[in-house]
Amino acid sequence: MDIAEQTINLFGESDEEVEAEEESNKKNNYTNGDGEEEEQQDKEPQSSSSPSSSSSSSGHSSGSSSTSSSSNRSSSSNNNSEEDNDVRPSSHSNRTYNYNDEGNSHYSENEDEAAEENDERGDLFGSDNDDYVKTPAASPHPIPVLPPLRNTNNQPRGGFGRGRWQNDRGRGLLPRPGSYQQRQNYGYGNNFYNGHRDERFVSELKFSKSEETLARKSIAFQEPCELACYSRVEGGDVYFDDRGLRLFKRLITEDIGSDLNEGFNTFIPKKELGSDGFGDLLAAIRNKNIPLQNMHFVTYRNNLNKIMATAYMRHEPWEMGVHKRNGVVYLDVHKLPERPQNELDKRRCYWGYSFEALATEDPTRADGEGIHHVDANVEYCAVIKTKLGAHRILMGAEMDCCDSTDEGRRFYVELKTSRELDYHTEERYEREKLLKFWIQSFLAGVPYIVIGDDAGLLVRTERLRTKDITHRVKMKNYWQGGVCLAFADEVLCWLYGTVKENEDYVLQFAPPFSRLELLQAHSCPDVIKQHVEQL
Repeated sequence: MDIAEQTINLFGESDEEVEAEEESNKKNNYTNGDGEEEEQQDKEPQSSSSPSSSSSSSGHSSGSSSTSSSSNRSSSSNNNSEEDNDVRPSSHSNRTYNYNDEGNSHYSENEDEAAEENDERGDLFGSDNDDYVKTPAASPHPIPVLPPLRNTNNQPRGGFGRGRWQNDRGRGLLPRPGSYQQRQNYGYGNNFYNGHRDERFVSELKFSKSEETLARKSIAFQEPCELACYSRVEGGDVYFDDRGLRLFKRLITEDIGSDLNEGFNTFIPKKELGSDGFGDLLAAIRNKNIPLQNMHFVTYRNNLNKIMATAYMRHEPWEMGVHKRNGVVYLDVHKLPERPQNELDKRRCYWGYSFEALATEDPTRADGEGIHHVDANVEYCAVIKTKLGAHRILMGAEMDCCDSTDEGRRFYVELKTSRELDYHTEERYEREKLLKFWIQSFLAGVPYIVIGDDAGLLVRTERLRTKDITHRVKMKNYWQGGVCLAFADEVLCWLYGTVKENEDYVLQFAPPFSRLELLQAHSCPDVIKQHVEQL
C-alpha cells in the first residue's frame, strides 16, 4: 500500500473523490434503473464489510457510482437526441420535468399526489355536499330589525341624553346577558319614558335649547299696567274695589321677637275654590269692560310663575287647564294633590300669614295687641295687562299690601318668610327661593320685597329691591332672568300655535321632567262658558 492509499484510509476520502460524490448526488435525479441497481450492489458490500475496511469500501463505491453516473449521463443524452420528450421517473424525487425540442422545461405536480389532495378537499358543489345542495332559499329565522336612528340635532348641552340611554331607540336586539331577570317592556318603565303613553296626548315641547342659547335671546317685556281689581272679604263675598288691600307698616322692626304662633288656634285656612276663583277674575274683567279682542292669554299670575320657573327648576310637577275661545287662550289653575301636612307643616304655613298680619296696618288691633283672627281667604287681586314677547297677557295677581311714595304714588310690596340662613342653606335659598320671589314680583311690577326670618319667632327683616335680586345672583351664575323670559316665550309661542279654537286641553309638566305635554280635555269649566256668553 502506498502513501496515498494510507492517507485515504486514515482520513477518509480524498478531495477529488468528495467533489466527484457531490457531483454525482446533484445528477442523481437523472439516473435510470441500471444506476439504481448499481447503487444497491455498492451498498451491500459496505454493510457486510468490517469497520476497519469501511472507509476503503466507501471510497471504491463512490468511485464506481461516479463512473456509472457519468456513463448514465452520456447514455441519457444520446437517448434524448433520439427520442422526443422522454420522461424518466426517479425514485429519489416526486417531481418530473418535461423537456421539449427547444430545451425549455415545464414544472408539474405529481398526478398521484394531486389526486389525493383533490379527494381530501372535495368539491364545494359536488355530490358529497348534499346538505349544502338541500339548503332552502328562504331562511326560517326572522330578519332582525335595527333600532331607528334618533335625531342628534339640537340636543341640550350636558342635559338629558349624555351618559344615559335615549328612550326612542326602539327595543333591543339581544336579551340581557347572564342569569338576570329580564326587565318588562325592555327596561322602559317610569324611569325610562318610552313614547307617549297617555291616550289624550296631543303635542309636546321638548327642552332642547340650552341655557346659553336662551340667554342670547332678547325678549321684550312690557311694564305691567293695572286695569281693574277685586277684593274678597270675610265670608267669601267679592267686591270690585280695593277694600281688601292692606297698608304696609313701615315700623315692622318694632315687632322683632314676636311669636308667630300666636293666633294659630283661631286660624282659618284658605279654601280651595277651583275654577270658581278663576270666575272672579273673569267677572272683574267684564265689570271694567276690558276688551279681549287683542288679548292672547287670560290667566292668573300663578300659571306664569310655574312656566318661568321651569327654566331652572325641573323637579316640581304642575298642570293647568287650557281653553281657547274667540282667539283667546284661558289658562285655568289646577292644584295637584299634596302629601298630608303634619302639625309642623301647618304651623310653618301659618307663620307666613302671621307675618303678613304683623307687617300690615290693622285698624282693629290696638298697639301692642297680639295677633288674632287670621283669615287666609281675605285677599286683594289686581288685574294687570302686560306683554311678553309677541303675546299680550291679561292676568290676575294677588297683592299682599301697598305703600306710597312721598309724592303719593302707590306701589305694591310683597311679604315673604324664610328660615334664618347659614352657610349650608344660603345657596339653595338664592337658587330656588329668590328665583320664585323675583318671578312673582317682576311679572306684576312689584318693586319691593320684605322678607322676615322665622323660626316660630320673627328674628329679623330684610327689604329687597326686585331689580337688585338678579344682580345678586348673577355674580354667582345661579340663574338669569332673561333665560326665564326666553323660556316662557318659547312655551307661549308653542302653546298658542298648537291649541285649536273651541277645544280644551291640559298642559302638564310631569316626570321624567324633560318636556311639556299637551293633553286633550273633555270639558270646559262652566265659568269660562258663561264668561264667553256674556261678552
